[in-house]
Amino acid sequence: MKPTDEQQAAADAFHSGKHLALQAGAGTGKTTTLAQFAHATRRRGRYLAYNRAIAQDASARFPPTVNCKTAHALAYAAVGHRYTRRLNSPRRPAWQTGKALGITKAIRIGGRELSQRTLSNAALRAVARFCHTADPTVTRHHVPRLRGLEDTALHTELAAHIVPFARKAWADLQHPDDGAVRFEHDHYLKIWALTRPRIDADFLLLDEAQDTNPVVEQIFLAQREHAQLVMVGDSAQAIYDWRGAKDVMTGFDGTQLALSQSFRFGPHLADEANRWLAIAGAPIRLTGTHAVPTELGPVSLPDAVLCRTNVGSMAQAMRLLAAGQKVGVVGGGDSLHVLALAARDLKSGRRTTHPELVLFATWGELQDYASNDPAGRDLQPLVDLVDTHGAEAILEAVAQFVPEQSAGVIVSTAHKTKGREWACVRIADDFAPPKDSDEKDDSGRAVPGPIENGEARLAYVAVTRARQRLDMGGLSWIDDHPAGRPTGSRSCG
Repeated sequence: MKPTDEQQAAADAFHSGKHLALQAGAGTGKTTTLAQFAHATRRRGRYLAYNRAIAQDASARFPPTVNCKTAHALAYAAVGHRYTRRLNSPRRPAWQTGKALGITKAIRIGGRELSQRTLSNAALRAVARFCHTADPTVTRHHVPRLRGLEDTALHTELAAHIVPFARKAWADLQHPDDGAVRFEHDHYLKIWALTRPRIDADFLLLDEAQDTNPVVEQIFLAQREHAQLVMVGDSAQAIYDWRGAKDVMTGFDGTQLALSQSFRFGPHLADEANRWLAIAGAPIRLTGTHAVPTELGPVSLPDAVLCRTNVGSMAQAMRLLAAGQKVGVVGGGDSLHVLALAARDLKSGRRTTHPELVLFATWGELQDYASNDPAGRDLQPLVDLVDTHGAEAILEAVAQFVPEQSAGVIVSTAHKTKGREWACVRIADDFAPPKDSDEKDDSGRAVPGPIENGEARLAYVAVTRARQRLDMGGLSWIDDHPAGRPTGSRSCG
């Protein structure tokens, strides 16, 4: 196919040897564009893929002169193979690991008792968070914030107790043959990063750059002196900041270009996407393809239902199962299963090890926290779901999920849909509008509050998964929000 003007401009910048940040909107063919770069040069390159599946797909599309790997694969080849014996070690409960590190008794902080098990989990999570950063040592800001201990002073007290054990755990992980802490793939990636590695290539292509962990960013940017750096992604799809990911594109020192022609959907859906892009302050706007007549309107039998939360996914799945549908869940039902088990434990008067609920002694305590504490508002849908259906009914529903390839309808959180697309998509009803502000309009009605950038980016990801028809469903409130610019009639009859 003849390249678009934007693709040609990007190719010209690449072949001139410039460091390049390429903003590629949803469905704009970023991998195809990068492969065209590689096929048109004899230089040796490395393509850093977001995950193994993307790396395998890219290997079939790029020439042999470009090695397509994840950062983890590069790290394994360099240092990770030394830890193979520990990588294959059996799983063990966190409390056992904590005991081996010296965590032997409970403590009290802010009136809450933190068990040895909770402290052990916190220490291991601190190490996991440290491994995603570019930091040289474990410090208190790597210690996770626990529900019920959100106050800064309380967290500082918790961190002072946890950091010494987390540092001991990291020291344990340096031994290739044996140790108390179970060795994970992120551990050897961090160990490799700390060696300040040099990647032998003429150019590096970093995919999904908007969701790069700082540890990978550090490795990538350190190659600048000897290799051409090309990062590609979509800043408007930066939706993983809550787990430490960072959009490295907007501040990148290099030529900034964009791909805005989407080949996935038509002009009507591009208009909808642009509405959310404008709210998010994104650097690009999309143009749809007229040959793809995507419609917006009700969808009674969607191929996929996209939700805001795991709890929303569970509620949708239960409705669809009750209607006789064969339901598949992106990523499987493990996270929902674990959440339901945690709820069952609390309702039975037992504590749970679930990291979100670990500090609650009873179900009633969680109900009170979700209803009355602003920090617990996001747990209210879980409480409502369990109170309505019961934990056992939720567990039975999870057991009925089928593999995606066998499903009649797919249910997913929007976070898990990046890179995915379906013919007909419905947005679930758990995408709540922002709360009303204190202002009143001319009719005396409360003016809706502003839409957070992160929520606008997530909505953009959700609405751009459809090829043929999109049911806005739970995002339809945007039509009545001041930030939702008029787009004319979008009904498809």
